[in-house]
Amino acid sequence: MRFFGWDIARGSDETVVQRVEPPVMSAEAATSGTMAPEPWLSDIGWGGSGGRLAKHLPRVSPQRGEQHATVFACCNNIAGDLAKVPLKLWQRKGDGEEVRVRDHPAAYLLNVEASEGVPAKVMRLALIYAWALRGNSYAYGPRDGGGELELIEIINQDACTMLRSGRSRFYDFTDGADVQRRAPSRSMVHLRYLALDGWTGRSPLQVATESVGLAFAGQEAAGRSVSGAHAKAFLKLGEGYEDDAARTRNARRLKDHITNPNSDGIPVLGPEDDIKSLDLTAADQELLASRKFDREQLAAIYRMPPSKLQMLENGVKANGEQQAIDYLTDCLLHWSGLAEEAMAMSVLTRGERDSGMFLRHDFGALLQPTIKDQIEAVTKAVGGPIYTPNEGRKKVGLPATENGNKMNPAPNMTRKEEAKPKGKEQ
Repeated sequence: MRFFGWDIARGSDETVVQRVEPPVMSAEAATSGTMAPEPWLSDIGWGGSGGRLAKHLPRVSPQRGEQHATVFACCNNIAGDLAKVPLKLWQRKGDGEEVRVRDHPAAYLLNVEASEGVPAKVMRLALIYAWALRGNSYAYGPRDGGGELELIEIINQDACTMLRSGRSRFYDFTDGADVQRRAPSRSMVHLRYLALDGWTGRSPLQVATESVGLAFAGQEAAGRSVSGAHAKAFLKLGEGYEDDAARTRNARRLKDHITNPNSDGIPVLGPEDDIKSLDLTAADQELLASRKFDREQLAAIYRMPPSKLQMLENGVKANGEQQAIDYLTDCLLHWSGLAEEAMAMSVLTRGERDSGMFLRHDFGALLQPTIKDQIEAVTKAVGGPIYTPNEGRKKVGLPATENGNKMNPAPNMTRKEEAKPKGKEQ
């Protein structure tokens, strides 16, 4: 007799096959969860597996780059010095004369208040810092119905996506009012560095991934040395484990404890387990010593003079004034020229640029002379005094005199003497 395909007859000679369950095995694959994520989950940055030559170098990312003092100093110096000088708007006339433009909205937004409650220097510092670190930085610059620039608002650099439609570019982001927007390129300030296609910027850290990764590895090795977890060791495991899975789990636990720089350095061992630590090898000591060379490489990536990073062990070229000139000509002019052109493409219309308007940083604030040097230079340039007696008395808090509004001639010039009355010479 069959019921639903099963033979339930009494006295059946058919052999009943017992169902055999597969053996339960412990999981050996490394997992990553939210409580204790593996490094590969967070170490996402430049230099992926497709382009990495050195397998074991740490990934280079903007967040990781900020943790290196030399990288931060380079980006902070560039952004801070470009933000603290005025970014003035000029107009070049047909005869070559340059006239300062003061009544344009961009002049106010770039030097006074960029957006509601945000000083212009804060906006420019954040914009240029992200540009030097990431190779791309974004700010939102909308216009009103009359085409006037309303504000320049820094946005979240991690949450801005550039889209392409033919030769046009659009940006998806969330503005300061928490409104999701898709704006065209004419409403965005997009600074990009080393953009081989004109639009997709690349960070200096991204281009030199191998050298930067080596510098990061040296810093990590130094950090492990300071924490006491740098010394290499080998594990000797006993034989009293239930199975190979338990032995492997304990070996992985001990290894993670030793290599984790945040551990307390006191692993818990079994009765037959042992850890044999090894001192730093000559190669490890040389790696730590090479961090000095890493600083020089990172400074060269950003065109930063060593003296600006307090690297004075090789001496200085001249005095402090000459160092400032070298820093201006070798580093700041390179970055400022790119920033000026990129900002002008966004804050100025095509007609304004055609009329000769342009942006330029006033680096005179970086090389301000003393009052004594300034007066001596101006006096030498004009060939005579530059103040009237009353103007000079006013500066020292003295009252004006009756004949003090007349400029005295230079000492090497002959004064016009009063006419003498004609008569018999005495």
